Amino acid sequence: QVFPDLPQVLKNSLGITERCNVTMELGKIYLPHYEVPPGYDLDSYLEKLCLESVKKRYSEVTPSIMERLKHELEVIKRTGFSGYFLVVWDFVKFAKEHGIKVGPGRGSAAGSIVAYVLGITNVDPLRYGLLFERFLNPERVSMPDIDIDFCYERRDEVIEYVAEKYGRDKVAQIITFGTMAARAATRDAGRVFGIPYGKVDKIAKLIPESPGTTIEEALRNVPELRQEYENDETTRRIIDTAKTLEGLARQDSIHAAGVVISRDELTNYTPLQRKGTPETITQYHMDAIKRIGLLKMDFLGLRTLSVIDNAVNIIKRTRGEDLDIDDVSLEDSKTLEMLQKGLSIGVFQLESTGMRSLLKDLQPTTFEDVINILALYRPGPLGSNMVQDFVDRKHGRKPISYVHPSLEPILKDTYGIIVYQEQVMRIASELAGFSMAEADILRAAMSKKKPHVLAEQREKFVKGAKSRGIDAETAQKIFDLMAYFAGYGFNRAHSAAYAVISYQTAYLKANYPVEYMAALLTSVMGNKDKVAQYVNECRRLGIKVLPPDVNESFKSFTVIGGVRPPTSPSASTEGWADSPGGQAIRFGLSAVRNVGSSAIDSIIQSREKGGPFKSIYDFCERVDLTVINKRALESLIKSGAFDSCGDTRKHLLSIYERAMERGLRKRKDREVGQFTFFDLHQGECYEAPEQRVEDEFSKEELLAHEKEMLGLYVSDHPLLGVERLLRNRPTTSIGELREQKERSSVRIGGIITRISRITTRRGEIMAFLTLEDLEGSVEVVLFPKVYQKHRELLKEDRVIKVKGRVDVKEEDVKVIGQEVEMLNDSSNRSSKSSFPLCIKMPLESFNKKLIDQIKEILETHPGSSQVYLQLTEENKTTTFRLGAKYRVKTQSSLFAELKELLGEDNVFIDNGRNQHI
Repeated sequence: QVFPDLPQVLKNSLGITERCNVTMELGKIYLPHYEVPPGYDLDSYLEKLCLESVKKRYSEVTPSIMERLKHELEVIKRTGFSGYFLVVWDFVKFAKEHGIKVGPGRGSAAGSIVAYVLGITNVDPLRYGLLFERFLNPERVSMPDIDIDFCYERRDEVIEYVAEKYGRDKVAQIITFGTMAARAATRDAGRVFGIPYGKVDKIAKLIPESPGTTIEEALRNVPELRQEYENDETTRRIIDTAKTLEGLARQDSIHAAGVVISRDELTNYTPLQRKGTPETITQYHMDAIKRIGLLKMDFLGLRTLSVIDNAVNIIKRTRGEDLDIDDVSLEDSKTLEMLQKGLSIGVFQLESTGMRSLLKDLQPTTFEDVINILALYRPGPLGSNMVQDFVDRKHGRKPISYVHPSLEPILKDTYGIIVYQEQVMRIASELAGFSMAEADILRAAMSKKKPHVLAEQREKFVKGAKSRGIDAETAQKIFDLMAYFAGYGFNRAHSAAYAVISYQTAYLKANYPVEYMAALLTSVMGNKDKVAQYVNECRRLGIKVLPPDVNESFKSFTVIGGVRPPTSPSASTEGWADSPGGQAIRFGLSAVRNVGSSAIDSIIQSREKGGPFKSIYDFCERVDLTVINKRALESLIKSGAFDSCGDTRKHLLSIYERAMERGLRKRKDREVGQFTFFDLHQGECYEAPEQRVEDEFSKEELLAHEKEMLGLYVSDHPLLGVERLLRNRPTTSIGELREQKERSSVRIGGIITRISRITTRRGEIMAFLTLEDLEGSVEVVLFPKVYQKHRELLKEDRVIKVKGRVDVKEEDVKVIGQEVEMLNDSSNRSSKSSFPLCIKMPLESFNKKLIDQIKEILETHPGSSQVYLQLTEENKTTTFRLGAKYRVKTQSSLFAELKELLGEDNVFIDNGRNQHI
């Protein structure tokens, strides 16, 4: 009726309807086409590469190596995945040839000797007992999944290579959808209805944070939520609405790692979309991409690989050493000793509080221990007695026993405990005659705990064990043991591969601490709390971390050799200990607020062209002042970047505008060909007489400027020297708050850097404090009653302790304050001098050389604080009070030098009550 003159409209409409009914053939695999040289097919070329490479990987190619290699090649050929291995080998080869750091492996792929000899992985599967069938099972064929870690900064180059090689119409990144979880849906519903945030937040927090928890489950399992829902109409309205939102896609984005590579144009298989100008992404998510048979690869950008690469390059530049990080000794004593002490801040996967505690308990003595630690430190084992049993058995505090002697060769390295999935597979194979492929099916059934499948597998296992001389009762016990530990079992291949990265970072920190910490700081430059944590770790290591300098700094953190004598009061090295090897770390210019990339490029180019800047006038005449404005120059001065030019920061702030005006005028004169008589004297710079500001800002003002411009204190810290007093009662540092559970009770301490007060709807005052310690900062919320009780204590720059509970919202962590107390009046830094300094040492270490070293340090820090020397012998301690000649000023440089000589725990302040803190 609408289109009487267009009868084809009905026909077209019907045609569209018919075309909407699509049947897709699933289960087929469409691998990209890999072009092999003439005379080869995919299988024969892969075999050729492996036979050539195996001789490079192994100094002696034994029959067992060749047997394993031929077995894997046969399985790969039979399952049709030779092309897959060639595709991965090709882009990994490209990365390595172009200096892009590639990880040693990830996941079960590290169990393949084919992947190892081709250089796809860098962990010998034979040496570490890794199983190929855990990666590719010929009896349960599914697409192999080799995930590759690349240097975070250069990952895009590898994706670009793949797009160029296979065609841009055949390569895309993969979409991912953010869905509404139970808590998020509840908060969104409450926000739309305009309900006060406090009420909505209270409801949302009653829903458990466990991944996958639904609102319905929460209503069943949380009595408080169910009661609120049944008795409060507003809560019921929010929850009912949230139920309808739960699970819906909230937004789409690009998957962090997923890349799809197709044989033909991707539009034949999946709809696409543009995400910005360069990126093409699929509109099917990852699971759908795999179901329709396309090859999904994970190109992961791992920041730690960038850190390792950067550290190696710094070592080359500063020491002239060509360090092959993949060839370092896995039995390095310095590395293992460092890990045994739990000094693993900044070490990949080993820096959390719990992990550092486990390192101290376990006392790793081999690389194998590092592999085990990564597998053990997970919620499952930690929640059972498994970890403590492992530690006790390693140290002989508990006997190692086996249900059957046949288990000893398999479980010997883990002290009779089943830690790995591969161990489950080997038990099934060696004790019950399962093929490795069958053993992998058993392993998967045990981890998923499917009762009917397990019953079948149990019968098969007992039967096979009996045929090998194990009685039925013992076989049942072994099967039960496997089933129990399979729930905790970890993929050994992944643990071994990531242990390599953990060990390499530990090796660099133990042997090249300055270079490694510089690389580490550069990698987290945008994260203020991480920078603060690692700067504090540098202090602990005795590494000088210096403010930025226009004559030495580059964009990122830089290692410099030694430290020149200070040329201004601001440039004093007071507060710093001697760094290892006379080296120090200089802050990068990109860390300075208000200084952009173009400004930094101009500074570095001018310096490289004309040498160091002699003064601020010289600086303003040589750099491009169209990209360096007054605000940027002021920021550089406040951060300490001109200290090496010899003037105080106070003087520089009084003249920098005049210097800029003269620089702009001279630039303009040069452009039009003007010059003065003074320009004829090259290398000399005329400066009109001016009133010089000889004095300097106070220490507090200098630190405040540094904090303002760099986001943290650098040359010193208000808390240095009182760390032990600060740690007397707090249960955690601020940097470790993210490891605490929601609503858990904590005690923290630090300096108040900001106070914000607001008036509530009831007319009451509450406060928000920013509290900072040496490892980070956190917001502390003080509700009206708590604020009123403690308001007299709340002043900026005051050091306090807070008792409260942890409050977690998404990635944001706060502390809800309950109690506030002073730090024994030590918030006033000058009061530290009233506390005596204690030095503790065992009597057997007491010798003239050491005493002379201590005396030399004390004499270089004269002050008013008394020094006590405690000599310990078994359970006896003798205390000596040193003479007035050795009274000291308790400052950060003194602590750093003494701790470097005597150890972290042997130097401390006494709080005046005969309690050694």
